[in-house]
Amino acid sequence: MTTASVALSSMKVAQIPRPGAEYQIVEREIPKPTAGHVRIRVQACGVCHSDVFVKEGSWPGIQYPRVPGHEVAGVIDEVGAGVTTWKSGQRVGVGWHGGQDGTCPQCRRGDFGHCQNLKVAGISYDGGYQQYMLAPVEALVAIPDGLDAAEAAPLLCAGVTTYNALRHSGASPGDLVAVQGIGGLGHLRRPVREQVGLQGGSDRPRLRERADRQAARSERVHRQPPEKTAPRPWRARRVSHSVLSRPVCLSLRHPAGGFRSAGARGQSGRSVEAPIRGFVGPG
Repeated sequence: MTTASVALSSMKVAQIPRPGAEYQIVEREIPKPTAGHVRIRVQACGVCHSDVFVKEGSWPGIQYPRVPGHEVAGVIDEVGAGVTTWKSGQRVGVGWHGGQDGTCPQCRRGDFGHCQNLKVAGISYDGGYQQYMLAPVEALVAIPDGLDAAEAAPLLCAGVTTYNALRHSGASPGDLVAVQGIGGLGHLRRPVREQVGLQGGSDRPRLRERADRQAARSERVHRQPPEKTAPRPWRARRVSHSVLSRPVCLSLRHPAGGFRSAGARGQSGRSVEAPIRGFVGPG
């Protein structure tokens, strides 16, 4: 008696059938990768607040039904025609940046994140809330063998957002970094911060005391005369990452201070009001 192996032809996906609808678990045919694409066997997919764009239909141009998910970690299962730099069995991830056209003025300057025809995984095409997904090769990143898929997945959106906030803040190793908001982004600030050699704290009184001590030491090094007036208000040397979940006002008094917001959630403050999509995506 002989046994024959039967290839799987269907998979389970979690889709949003229309704006405002609940998730549906349905079966679909496993797709074949087209030219310039790979098929990924999804091992883990993080849940991001931005998935609400698909859930509520608040991102323009979404075609339904749509499978969300842009924190994807998995293994290449099959490659499409013309794919030479990636191979089956390779561990890869897909984040928010889901591809670019490579021809617009922004892409020609190397600014792929502002491509005029930017693709977003889980919005422009089906994302990681499924057992298999297709992705263009320009959206792929390699995942090291020693990194667990469940640990790697959130790094592809929340992690890279936190890292970029620190990277562009101008902070140097040894600088103090304040983080306001401990959510999906903020909770990753500690491992990222430690990897780049920064000190840290939270938006609490202990941080204020530490920040004042840092500022005082800096002034002594530069031989500036001590203040003889009332104690200075709290001043953070650098605020490099902030998750704003409600209107907030910050006063950065130190000469080396700076502020960078990451993961804005669409709520506006009293001083400046603007639709958040104008900053983070097509609007």
